[in-house]
Amino acid sequence: MLNIKSVHKPSVPEASAVLLAVLGIISVSIIGVGSVPHIPIILSLFFLMVYGLLRKVKFKEIEQGMIAGAQGGLGAILLFFFIGLLVSSWLISGTIPTLMFYGFEFVTPHYFYAIAFLLTSLSGIVIGSSLTTAATIGVALIGIGEAMGLSMAITAGAIVSGAFFGDKMSPLSDTTNLASSIVKVDLFTHIRNMAWTTVPAFFITLIVFAVLSPGDGQVDFEQLNALQEGLKQTNLIHLYSLIPVLLLVVLIIYKTPALLTLAISIAVSVLLSSFHGALKVSELFQVLFSGYTSKTGVESVDSLLTRGGVNSMMFTISLVILSLSLGGLLFKLGIIPSLLDKVSAIIQSGRRTILSTALSAIGINLVVGEQYLSILLTGEAFQSQYKKLGLHPKTLSRTLEDAGTVVNPLVPWSVCGIFLTDVLGVSTLDYLPFAVFCLISPVITILYGFTGWTIEKERTDRNPVISN
Repeated sequence: MLNIKSVHKPSVPEASAVLLAVLGIISVSIIGVGSVPHIPIILSLFFLMVYGLLRKVKFKEIEQGMIAGAQGGLGAILLFFFIGLLVSSWLISGTIPTLMFYGFEFVTPHYFYAIAFLLTSLSGIVIGSSLTTAATIGVALIGIGEAMGLSMAITAGAIVSGAFFGDKMSPLSDTTNLASSIVKVDLFTHIRNMAWTTVPAFFITLIVFAVLSPGDGQVDFEQLNALQEGLKQTNLIHLYSLIPVLLLVVLIIYKTPALLTLAISIAVSVLLSSFHGALKVSELFQVLFSGYTSKTGVESVDSLLTRGGVNSMMFTISLVILSLSLGGLLFKLGIIPSLLDKVSAIIQSGRRTILSTALSAIGINLVVGEQYLSILLTGEAFQSQYKKLGLHPKTLSRTLEDAGTVVNPLVPWSVCGIFLTDVLGVSTLDYLPFAVFCLISPVITILYGFTGWTIEKERTDRNPVISN
């Protein structure tokens, strides 16, 4: 977006009014009407087209703004294609089912809340989806907690905390890929940098749930046993299926580029799948494109494992293209540059910039209720400010996740908030005080911003400093 030259210079009040109108269109459509975000974004594009034409901007310039914005997302789109392939390959190789199966072995009544947090954290990392984790593993844990007579609000808080920790740190997560791609930071550089804020948040959360957990108790683990039995029926539980995970860790340690890392992991996973029942080439290609379909007959297991494939990423890819087109048009018409010029005059330090980034991501979640847009719009708006101050873009991508991704489930009218309330049977406001990880992540990233710890200058990986 930084290279898009504005063709119009609106006043600050005019730019503010236009941006508020766009946010109004999106928020009313998503929150009030329940629309998927694509349609309100298209409506916003129509609105901006009309605004541009009324301001005597040539339609060719308007079109070029949208195209230039969309082009900035090509890196993210390529990653999303590879992520879809990776999920499918990890399913047919047995990697995801094996990790889930052995993870269930750790569930006991003792320290139940802490174990629920750990298990959903693991699930979120290997699945790459917080909502899928909550709708499958989370539902089973809710049932166990209810049978033990435990607090449903705390149990749900542990599930939400773990699911969003896993989603945030997983290389399979669309939000993780989106945050890194929007500011042009290598995926694994982004994940390593997030560890500075996420690991402390993880351990604080774990300690809180360990303290809150009951000592011991009696409970029927029927739901959990059914999940394990269903996983066994897939014939995908093998110790060698863990090789792709170990390989992924090694490649990350050696700082292998994200696309190459994913490609190697996909190839090894497909090879491993031949050890327990080779697919025909036509069947393999179908799974890689359309995703794996589980047919165990156990509904929760089939829901958990029926996923992946290039086609599964099309919703996100289309949303990214439309959102970036919207951002490109906002830059082309001078809306965001006009506001940023005003903001830059006020925000003269890195500390205030990081605080403003976090508050903007939180604000968009509250107004729009959509985590993708909180990442996309905030990332586009603040790139130039970080560049101006010489801050490394990975600081921006980390802040987008710390204050964008994990805040969405705390908003009752958001996409995640509504979904989680529905599947877990616990209202957002009930589990909100106990979604510890989601609550403290934005606080930690803002504190780091004020102290300057781990905040690096661009192209300087040895001297963490921040402008005063």
